[in-house]
Amino acid sequence: MTSEITLFVNPTAGRGRGARAAQPAASALRAAGFSVRTVLGENAADALTRARDAVEGGTGALIAVGGDGMANLALQAVAGTRTPLGLVAVGTGNDFARALGLPIRDPAAAGRQIAESLKGSRLRDVDLGQVNGTWFGTVLASGFDSRVNDRGNRMRRPSGRVKYDLAMLAELAAFRPVRYRMTLDDGETREIEATLVAVGNGSSYGGGMKICAGADLGDGLFDITVVGPCTRRTLLRVFPKVYRGTHLSHPVVSVHRAARVELVADGLTGYADGEPLGPLPLTARCVPGAVRVAIP
Repeated sequence: MTSEITLFVNPTAGRGRGARAAQPAASALRAAGFSVRTVLGENAADALTRARDAVEGGTGALIAVGGDGMANLALQAVAGTRTPLGLVAVGTGNDFARALGLPIRDPAAAGRQIAESLKGSRLRDVDLGQVNGTWFGTVLASGFDSRVNDRGNRMRRPSGRVKYDLAMLAELAAFRPVRYRMTLDDGETREIEATLVAVGNGSSYGGGMKICAGADLGDGLFDITVVGPCTRRTLLRVFPKVYRGTHLSHPVVSVHRAARVELVADGLTGYADGEPLGPLPLTARCVPGAVRVAIP
């Protein structure tokens, strides 16, 4: 592997933590003997073009500095290649890094870990989800959770997770279960009424909410969590349990496993890794070993 690697930086991640994190991460990598080139980009599309150019040019690794949004952007550049991905997780959620057991909000430690992993060839091929050519590492959300995301993205204030807590309270006021048509693999299409359907390659979203607590990044399957129709009171009782993953034992929740999931519903936008994918219908497939990641 070449000693020249690429640092892929989101300077706005975590209210500026991305920019501040780049320097200690780069210092740790240089101290380990790597030559570090930094890619910023004028916007997401430009940054992705530059990252893809680095991968096609033979960079030894692409190191994403930021949160799940930056990790997601990096996946679009490295998925399906043998270029290793490193994560310096300094965003708000960091769920892909959590699933991999990587350091959170400690850029110097993350830089050292990546350097040790690359030098020792401690690399792991993990699964990714794919929808219409777009890759994702954690969870595809649809339903109540995606509507909260929609509302939160439209809110200018406050910032951070508080914004999404307020968005959730606002969505509860207009909450109604959704009628879905769901097809798993090549099986029969099921018509279901649900509060949400979450398709998990990884186990969590939203900064540690274990909506698909049993998901495994290496089994070639999604865990699909279906929260059935329920009252606002039930939803408020069940929702806090998602941080421990204990919501899965509630009678209103069911879990399915499949390598391919088709979801059809009216008026919903799908989100994966917190990024909008577009309106349903959407079909997601699990691609085994789609990305090579530097691990502890």
